[in-house]
Amino acid sequence: MTGHWSILAIVSVQVLCAVVFVWQILASVLGFAPFSWQISELIEMGAALGLLLGMGLGLIVLRRTMARNVVVEDQLRAASGAFMDVMEERFTTWALTPAERDVALFAIKGMSTTEIAALREVSEGTIKAQTNAIYRKAGVAGRMQLLSLFIDDLMEPASATNG
Repeated sequence: MTGHWSILAIVSVQVLCAVVFVWQILASVLGFAPFSWQISELIEMGAALGLLLGMGLGLIVLRRTMARNVVVEDQLRAASGAFMDVMEERFTTWALTPAERDVALFAIKGMSTTEIAALREVSEGTIKAQTNAIYRKAGVAGRMQLLSLFIDDLMEPASATNG
């Protein structure tokens, strides 16, 4: 939440500084000077410093955001690797054949029976028979329950290693 306020503060300072510069330009063009030139110069220097400060703070926020993205990407890669490990462990426990492993992976990825059949260059009937064998070995009724087994394992890794 602190990041949101700091970004709002940076943008506010930059907007204020831009308004000061536009106001100064309009005052010059229209020929009125509400302040002496010394005061006007001080206001412009303050606005320029404000823009520089906003730029500096913006760079700090950008660096932090980029660093946070690296951490999140690493966590996502780890989760993806963990998901693959959980799948391989389950496939081994269920004693899936290589063909069933491929079909299970494609099914978990959300591919339809037709798409899996086309990729594997077999009939849809073969894929249906293989998915039924997978569901039977896994002890589930369908694709969603199959997927939920892996999600449960990832959400509760202690139960997968202890059970």
